[in-house]
Amino acid sequence: MASSLTKDAAPQGTPAPGGKTFFGHPRGLATLFMTEMWERFSFYGMKALLPLYLIAGGPGAEKGSQGGGLAMTAATAVAIYSIYMAMVYLLAMPGGWFGDRVWGPRKTVAIAAGIIMAGHLTLAVPGQAMFFVGLALVALGSGLLKANISTMVGHLYDGPNDPRRDGGFTVFYMGINIGAFAAPLIIGTVGQNYSWHLGFALAAVGMALGLVQFLLGTRHLSERSSVVPKPLSVEERNTTLRKGLLWLIAAAVFYGVVVLTGHYTLNWALVPITVIGLVIPVGVLVRIKKDKELSAAEQSKMSGYIWFFVAAAVFWMIYDQGGSTMSIFGETKTQGSMFGIDFPSSWFQSVNPLFVMALAPVIAWGWIWLSKKNREPSTTVKFAMGLFLIGASFVVFVVPMGLASDGTKVSPMWLVMIYMIQTIGELCLSPVGLSVTTKMAPAKYGSQMMGVWFLAVTAGDCTTSLLSIAGVDLNGTGMVGLEAALAILAGFAIWMYRKKVVALMGDVR
Repeated sequence: MASSLTKDAAPQGTPAPGGKTFFGHPRGLATLFMTEMWERFSFYGMKALLPLYLIAGGPGAEKGSQGGGLAMTAATAVAIYSIYMAMVYLLAMPGGWFGDRVWGPRKTVAIAAGIIMAGHLTLAVPGQAMFFVGLALVALGSGLLKANISTMVGHLYDGPNDPRRDGGFTVFYMGINIGAFAAPLIIGTVGQNYSWHLGFALAAVGMALGLVQFLLGTRHLSERSSVVPKPLSVEERNTTLRKGLLWLIAAAVFYGVVVLTGHYTLNWALVPITVIGLVIPVGVLVRIKKDKELSAAEQSKMSGYIWFFVAAAVFWMIYDQGGSTMSIFGETKTQGSMFGIDFPSSWFQSVNPLFVMALAPVIAWGWIWLSKKNREPSTTVKFAMGLFLIGASFVVFVVPMGLASDGTKVSPMWLVMIYMIQTIGELCLSPVGLSVTTKMAPAKYGSQMMGVWFLAVTAGDCTTSLLSIAGVDLNGTGMVGLEAALAILAGFAIWMYRKKVVALMGDVR
């Protein structure tokens, strides 16, 4: 295996003469494409069912809808959904650490897929306790898989300057959206119309298919994907295990006392996780910013990056409610038919990936066209556009919420339009955010900064969760309008102070 890392090794990903390729790319891309497609199929299928299952049979459910859920309020469902999404992105950082220090990317992905499959199977077993165990397993597995499978795509190419590299990641990204598009149509229909737990079981089948083809196709992957880049020393391993065990014992003792004294409620779990999800992103940024080893230029770039991080957190706070607040609205207050075709509300979760596949090439072409005319917006302006659009989507959302206040079911085209606006905003902000993160990362933290970017999602989702736990009605027009105003103001602030932010960015544009 070590030979693949030497200068004399054959270029990774270059197929042998007459060898098979995948759309002109290394054959291993097909393995990773299919693995990611099935993982996203299972993830987005379960995600489409999650808020609907939480409210099924409860006061927030649609009358006459399928029972058998956990009968929670809409506020609790939004809080749980938001925490789940936050943990997936938070766990991407330790997931990357395991790939770098313990198992290597290939082994980490295989183990992660097994954990995800076990989580979906656990969700398929009725009972609230089993539900939360299953949810934790899926979040853990997704975090382990997320960072490492992307690393393995990079291993297929001859370094960052390989001309096929960007195209390879584009093909890989299509796998994500194909899985995300198909999942609600299949898993959502079965889960919502027939059995929640059968739907969760289908998500497990999807992940099982992904795992099987990954194991069969590993021979096509780069040998580097099996290498642990920086293995833990014996001393480091023992220290890590000791600290982890101490924290586990402390948590077990604390919650044991809470349960035995009869004080335990769901908030005893939700509140600490939410707070952790807010404290860690802030702590990571502060630690990097205060590092005295950074040069003055790197310190300046980190100051500029904090602007982007906060803006992204506001964006994701609203964007991820497309799967919670808007999903519940789609179930309870939106017509379930269009053009004479009846459909379950979970199908709304296929709208975003459909728009991504349709609009991403158009917007990418638009940036190139503007660039040729020297009129392409700067990174700061693109961020401002993303925030304006996500705010505008919730301004529009206020209208159908008002129309439905008297019990009237609104047209599904309202949600389709809102998702379209949000998708355009996502395409303005998300790819640019990934790019600017790599460009502004201090050399010392180059491999960690992508995890820092994902922490913006964690911070945004934990803010949503904390508001829900505090009793704020995120399903009301007042709060939706307030969130819209916040995003628009944040976009205006980025635009107004764009020259100051650009100055902090140094040579990055």
